[in-house]
Formats: sequence, structure tokens, C-alpha cells
Amino acid sequence: MCKKPGKTVFMTEIAKKLNKKGDWIVAELNPEKDMLLGLAAKLSSENELARIFKAAKINLSFFGFGLEVTGQTPITDIETAITKMMESLRKHGKRVLITVDEVTSTQTMREFASAFQIFVRQDLPIFLLMTGLYENVNVLQNEKNLTFLYRAPKIELKPLNIGTIAKNYKGKFKLDDDTALHMAKLTRGYSFAFQVLGYFTWENDGDYEGILSDYKQYLDDYVYDKIWSELSRGDKRILYGMAKCENGKISSIREILGIETNEFNPYRKRLIKKGIVNGDERGYVKFVLPLFEQYVLENYDE
Repeated sequence: MCKKPGKTVFMTEIAKKLNKKGDWIVAELNPEKDMLLGLAAKLSSENELARIFKAAKINLSFFGFGLEVTGQTPITDIETAITKMMESLRKHGKRVLITVDEVTSTQTMREFASAFQIFVRQDLPIFLLMTGLYENVNVLQNEKNLTFLYRAPKIELKPLNIGTIAKNYKGKFKLDDDTALHMAKLTRGYSFAFQVLGYFTWENDGDYEGILSDYKQYLDDYVYDKIWSELSRGDKRILYGMAKCENGKISSIREILGIETNEFNPYRKRLIKKGIVNGDERGYVKFVLPLFEQYVLENYDE
């Protein structure tokens, strides 16, 4: 059965591979909650790890995890607790990979990143894999005391290959080549859209045309509303001009909006960085996200 769209495919595949290895523990954390507390809770909830912590006399009862060691004073600082937990895991040859999907610069994320920097300096066996929009990652690494993130390796995920998507859909839904290709093009290579369209098509017994309104609504609700709410008035106006222009030619867009090149270019560069616009072809811009031009036309308020 096709899974409901969720965590990034890239992250999911890495987690699957590491979970098969006995020396790796993968912990997915919610950036909207207390991440340090969440990490300690996830680690202590694993029976094998709980036995290791208990043998190391790490009393976590203060945090309400139920891991109490008789005769040992409860640890009351969460960073100290995690440090001791990681030290005990290192002695047993264990390593921990923390995954965070759709990272944003929340207070809990900043607190966690600051603590993670300390764990790394202590040479603890702890690793961090985060995914998120370029803009959100950029804001986080620009936070005071978090510039160490600039030195972290980064992989910019490009759009998925349309031909590969078409091949996947063709095999899953028994489609002919033209239909599979048309269906794939509806995603524009956007990995989340690939999941969403596949999920709804599966739920509709392979008929993708019957779920296009659901597909669009899902993208609107779970992605585009958030993106739109964080755009400036100027960003929205440029996107509106793009949506109104049929050929994507920058000169035509400027003519629609009545602006000069020096007014257009700063917005163009910013929208490219946000991952909304593609400006690879000289003199042209186009939408990266599927059906986003429709969203713009429906939501832009002049």
C-alpha cells in the first residue's frame, strides 16, 4: 500500500539503512517541541539502551522517563543527562543519528543546535541530519553562536528526474508511457508532490485525473499556505506577474507589472534562493513548485 506523504524520502532511506545496523540508533525529533528532552526520552524508551543507562547508574527519574536508579541522585540538567547517556553508548560502540525534517529557526531548534555543538566538541558519538527549505536553513545558521552550521556538509536536493518519476508511476499504476509522463510532469520533480500525487492516485485505484483537486488542495494546505504567509508584499507581486505571464519572459513580466530591471532583479534573486523560482535560462523565470502559479492567482490581493 502507498504510504501517506510525510517525511523526506532522502531522510527516510538513510534512516532505513542505518536502522539495519546494530551500532546505529536513529532518533527523529520534532523541532516544535523540546528537542533535548525528546532525545533523552526516545533513547531511554528503548529497552536495550535503558539497560545500558541503568548499568551506568544514570538516574533520569527527574524528567519523568521512569528510568530510576536506586541510590543514585537524579540528574536535573538535560544536557548533563544526554552527555552521560552518550558516553555510556560510546563504551558500547553505539552511535546516534538525530533526524529533523522541515527545520525552521524555532527557539527549541536553536537551543538544541547550541547543545549539539557542545556534544560534538566533547567528541560524543552523535550526528545530526536536517532537511529544510534553503531559506529556513540559512536563517538558522545565521543565528548568533550557531555559525558552526556553515561548516557542516550540505546537500542541495535538485528536482527529481521526470523520466524516473514516470517510470515509477507506470509500474505502480499500470499506465501507458504518455499517461505516466503526463502524470509525472504534474509534480515538476518536487519530491513531496511526487509522494502526494502517488498517494491519492493509489487511494483512487490508479485514476489520477479524479484526484487532481485533492492533490492541489493538499499542496495548498501543507506547503503553499506556509510559503505564501512568509513572503513579502513585493515577492507576492512579482509572483503574480509571473503567474499572469504565459511565456515566463522577464521583459514581459516587467511590462505586466510596470517595473524596471533594477526593481525586478532583487526579488528574482530572493525567490530563487527560496526555492520558488528557477532562473537557469537567461531572460526567463519559471515556477519550481507544481500548480503554484494557480495558487498565486487565487490568493494574490491587489
